[in-house]
Amino acid sequence: MENKETKKETFAEGAWDFLKSLMISMAAVFILSNFVIRPIEVEGDSMYPTLHSGSIGLANIIGRKMDGIRRFDIAIIYIKESNKYLVKRVVGLPNETVSCHDGVLYINEEPVDEPFLSPDYKAQFSDVFTAEIEPVTLGPDEYYCLGDNRPSSRDSRYYGPFRESQIAAKGADVKCIIKGLG
Repeated sequence: MENKETKKETFAEGAWDFLKSLMISMAAVFILSNFVIRPIEVEGDSMYPTLHSGSIGLANIIGRKMDGIRRFDIAIIYIKESNKYLVKRVVGLPNETVSCHDGVLYINEEPVDEPFLSPDYKAQFSDVFTAEIEPVTLGPDEYYCLGDNRPSSRDSRYYGPFRESQIAAKGADVKCIIKGLG
């Protein structure tokens, strides 16, 4: 008799240990994916040649919260209306004026170098790589984001400036992780 009871206790202990492990694992995944890192897939060619369509990586949520958002960060932007994420590059920061003339990006009427743009790829488009952008003055909570593949990107030129609350994750490290897995 004691043998059957011992087996029942051993099974119950094993089942309880399994359930505890499962609950801890689920909590860890929830916390990591909502507060630290988030898996993201690049859809489309708007960030080409920096990022390729179909590449999968981990977006840095905590980095956005701790370091803030800086110019030229790659941002993961949540569009509530379509329930999807965009991957774009931050070019304009709060309270700045962004424009583009003759293929040159201007911030507060000063030309800005964009070293991340591939000169070889950009040269294929001649003078239409970055279309004219009339001056846009950003509010205190707004960011202007563009795709690296300007002729094929639906970005702030289409959606308008993005609010900080729409930027779910960011970081230059996102580029490396996504590119490394793509």
